[in-house]
Amino acid sequence: MDNRESGEMYLESIYILAQKNACVRKIDISKQLGFAKPSVTRGIGLLEKSGLVQVEEGGNVRLTEEGEKQAARIYERHTVLTKMFTNLGVDEKTAAADACRVEHYISDTTFRAIKNHLRQYGS
Repeated sequence: MDNRESGEMYLESIYILAQKNACVRKIDISKQLGFAKPSVTRGIGLLEKSGLVQVEEGGNVRLTEEGEKQAARIYERHTVLTKMFTNLGVDEKTAAADACRVEHYISDTTFRAIKNHLRQYGS
C-alpha cells in the first residue's frame, strides 16, 4: 500500500465514521481500519499537515473542507465499484474488498464510464 492509498483509506474511514458518530477519535479509526494506534496517529498527523483533517483539543478528528471533498470522492468510488461488482455476480464481501483496492487506482475517465454504464444499464 502506498502513501496515497493509505491516506485515502484514512479519509474514507473518517468520512464513514463521521456519518455515524458526532465524534471521531483515533481509536475509532484504528478499529475501523485494523491499524495500530501509533500508525493511525502518524497517518492523521500527515493528513493534518496536508490540510485534510483537523484534530481538535479533545482529540476529535474532523475533515477539512478539502478533506471532506476528497473523502466523498473516494467513498463514491467505493460504493459505485461495489455495486458494479455485485451486479456482475460477485458476493458482497468480495465485491467490497475488491472495490477498496480498485478505488485508489482507477482513472477518473474509467470511473465516469462505469457510473454512466450503471446509470444506463444497471440497477
